[in-house]
Amino acid sequence: MADLDARQYLTFTLGSEEYALDILAVQEIKGGAAITPVPGTAPWVLGVMNLRGVIVPVLDLRTKLAIGGDAPAAEPVIVVVTVKRRPVGLAVDSVCDVVGLAPAAVQSTPELIGHVDTRLVSGLAVDGERMIVLLDVERLVGDDATVPAVS
Repeated sequence: MADLDARQYLTFTLGSEEYALDILAVQEIKGGAAITPVPGTAPWVLGVMNLRGVIVPVLDLRTKLAIGGDAPAAEPVIVVVTVKRRPVGLAVDSVCDVVGLAPAAVQSTPELIGHVDTRLVSGLAVDGERMIVLLDVERLVGDDATVPAVS
Protein backbone atom coordinates (compact mmCIF):
# COMPACT_ATOMS: atom_id res chain seq x y z
CA MET A 1 0.00 0.00 0.00
CA ALA A 2 1.35 3.44 -0.97
CA ASP A 3 2.16 5.96 1.74
CA LEU A 4 -0.38 8.77 1.36
CA ASP A 5 2.03 11.23 3.02
CA ALA A 6 4.86 10.47 0.56
CA ARG A 7 6.26 13.48 -1.31
CA GLN A 8 7.51 13.26 -4.87
CA TYR A 9 11.08 14.28 -5.73
CA LEU A 10 12.94 14.59 -9.04
CA THR A 11 16.34 12.93 -8.65
CA PHE A 12 19.44 13.88 -10.64
CA THR A 13 23.20 13.43 -10.52
CA LEU A 14 26.08 15.82 -9.99
CA GLY A 15 29.31 13.87 -10.24
CA SER A 16 28.83 10.52 -8.56
CA GLU A 17 26.21 11.73 -6.07
CA GLU A 18 22.42 11.73 -6.33
CA TYR A 19 20.40 14.80 -5.40
CA ALA A 20 16.69 15.61 -5.45
CA LEU A 21 14.30 18.54 -5.64
CA ASP A 22 10.64 18.65 -4.65
CA ILE A 23 8.78 17.82 -7.88
CA LEU A 24 6.29 20.63 -7.20
CA ALA A 25 9.04 23.19 -7.91
CA VAL A 26 9.98 21.61 -11.26
CA GLN A 27 8.47 23.26 -14.32
CA GLU A 28 10.22 21.20 -17.03
CA ILE A 29 13.41 19.46 -18.11
CA LYS A 30 15.39 20.69 -21.13
CA GLY A 31 18.22 19.00 -22.98
CA GLY A 32 20.50 20.73 -25.47
CA ALA A 33 19.45 24.27 -24.56
CA ALA A 34 21.61 27.08 -25.94
CA ILE A 35 23.02 29.11 -23.05
CA THR A 36 24.30 32.65 -23.56
CA PRO A 37 26.95 33.78 -21.05
CA VAL A 38 26.33 37.13 -19.32
CA PRO A 39 29.43 39.06 -18.16
CA GLY A 40 29.63 40.16 -14.54
CA THR A 41 27.41 37.44 -13.05
CA ALA A 42 28.30 35.14 -10.15
CA PRO A 43 30.65 32.24 -10.98
CA TRP A 44 27.78 29.72 -10.70
CA VAL A 45 25.60 31.57 -13.24
CA LEU A 46 26.24 29.90 -16.61
CA GLY A 47 24.20 32.56 -18.40
CA VAL A 48 20.68 32.76 -19.74
CA MET A 49 18.53 30.72 -22.10
CA ASN A 50 15.44 31.53 -24.12
CA LEU A 51 12.50 29.43 -22.97
CA ARG A 52 9.63 30.15 -25.37
CA GLY A 53 10.31 33.89 -25.31
CA VAL A 54 11.20 34.13 -21.61
CA ILE A 55 14.82 34.83 -20.67
CA VAL A 56 15.74 32.35 -17.92
CA PRO A 57 18.94 32.48 -15.80
CA VAL A 58 20.81 29.15 -15.73
CA LEU A 59 22.83 28.13 -12.66
CA ASP A 60 25.64 25.58 -12.63
CA LEU A 61 24.82 23.44 -9.59
CA ARG A 62 28.30 21.85 -9.60
CA THR A 63 29.85 25.28 -9.03
CA LYS A 64 27.11 26.50 -6.66
CA LEU A 65 27.55 23.41 -4.45
CA ALA A 66 31.37 23.24 -4.92
CA ILE A 67 31.22 19.71 -6.32
CA GLY A 68 34.39 18.47 -8.00
CA GLY A 69 35.18 14.91 -8.91
CA ASP A 70 34.21 13.49 -12.28
CA ALA A 71 34.21 15.78 -15.30
CA PRO A 72 30.85 17.48 -15.82
CA ALA A 73 28.55 16.14 -18.50
CA ALA A 74 29.49 17.32 -21.99
CA GLU A 75 25.94 18.54 -22.44
CA PRO A 76 24.21 19.25 -19.12
CA VAL A 77 20.50 18.76 -18.63
CA ILE A 78 18.62 21.89 -17.52
CA VAL A 79 15.98 21.40 -14.83
CA VAL A 80 13.74 24.47 -14.93
CA VAL A 81 12.29 25.30 -11.53
CA THR A 82 9.96 28.09 -10.47
CA VAL A 83 11.10 30.22 -7.53
CA LYS A 84 9.44 33.48 -6.53
CA ARG A 85 7.19 32.99 -9.58
CA ARG A 86 10.23 33.16 -11.89
CA PRO A 87 11.74 30.30 -13.86
CA VAL A 88 15.37 29.43 -13.15
CA GLY A 89 17.39 26.75 -14.95
CA LEU A 90 19.59 24.38 -12.96
CA ALA A 91 22.34 22.63 -14.93
CA VAL A 92 22.79 19.02 -13.76
CA ASP A 93 24.76 16.07 -15.16
CA SER A 94 21.76 13.80 -15.69
CA VAL A 95 18.17 13.35 -14.54
CA CYS A 96 17.41 9.98 -12.93
CA ASP A 97 13.75 9.56 -12.00
CA VAL A 98 10.90 10.63 -9.75
CA VAL A 99 10.74 8.97 -6.35
CA GLY A 100 8.11 9.07 -3.64
CA LEU A 101 9.59 9.43 -0.18
CA ALA A 102 7.65 8.98 3.04
CA PRO A 103 8.46 11.52 5.76
CA ALA A 104 10.00 8.68 7.82
CA ALA A 105 12.58 8.11 5.04
CA VAL A 106 13.88 11.68 5.34
CA GLN A 107 16.44 12.47 8.03
CA SER A 108 17.79 15.84 9.09
CA THR A 109 21.13 16.97 7.73
CA PRO A 110 24.16 16.36 9.95
CA GLU A 111 26.06 19.54 10.84
CA LEU A 112 29.31 18.30 9.28
CA ILE A 113 28.63 16.94 5.84
CA GLY A 114 31.76 17.65 3.84
CA HIS A 115 31.69 20.15 1.01
CA VAL A 116 27.92 20.74 0.67
CA ASP A 117 26.54 23.86 2.37
CA THR A 118 24.05 22.30 4.81
CA ARG A 119 21.83 25.40 4.64
CA LEU A 120 20.96 24.35 1.08
CA VAL A 121 20.08 20.79 2.10
CA SER A 122 16.61 20.07 3.46
CA GLY A 123 17.43 16.49 4.43
CA LEU A 124 18.88 13.12 3.49
CA ALA A 125 16.75 10.23 2.32
CA VAL A 126 17.39 6.53 2.06
CA ASP A 127 15.57 4.82 -0.81
CA GLY A 128 16.54 1.16 -0.82
CA GLU A 129 20.34 1.16 -1.09
CA ARG A 130 20.64 4.74 -2.32
CA MET A 131 21.30 7.85 -0.27
CA ILE A 132 19.72 10.97 -1.78
CA VAL A 133 20.58 14.53 -0.78
CA LEU A 134 17.38 16.62 -0.78
CA LEU A 135 18.03 20.21 -1.79
CA ASP A 136 15.98 23.21 -0.65
CA VAL A 137 15.21 24.89 -3.98
CA GLU A 138 14.20 28.21 -2.38
CA ARG A 139 17.53 28.55 -0.58
CA LEU A 140 19.51 27.00 -3.43
CA VAL A 141 18.29 29.54 -5.95
CA GLY A 142 17.68 32.40 -3.50
CA ASP A 143 18.69 35.75 -4.96
CA ASP A 144 19.70 34.09 -8.25
CA ALA A 145 15.98 34.03 -9.11
CA THR A 146 16.21 37.79 -9.47
CA VAL A 147 19.13 37.81 -11.93
CA PRO A 148 18.22 40.67 -14.25
CA ALA A 149 16.81 39.65 -17.60
CA VAL A 150 18.80 40.58 -20.69
CA SER A 151 16.92 42.24 -23.54
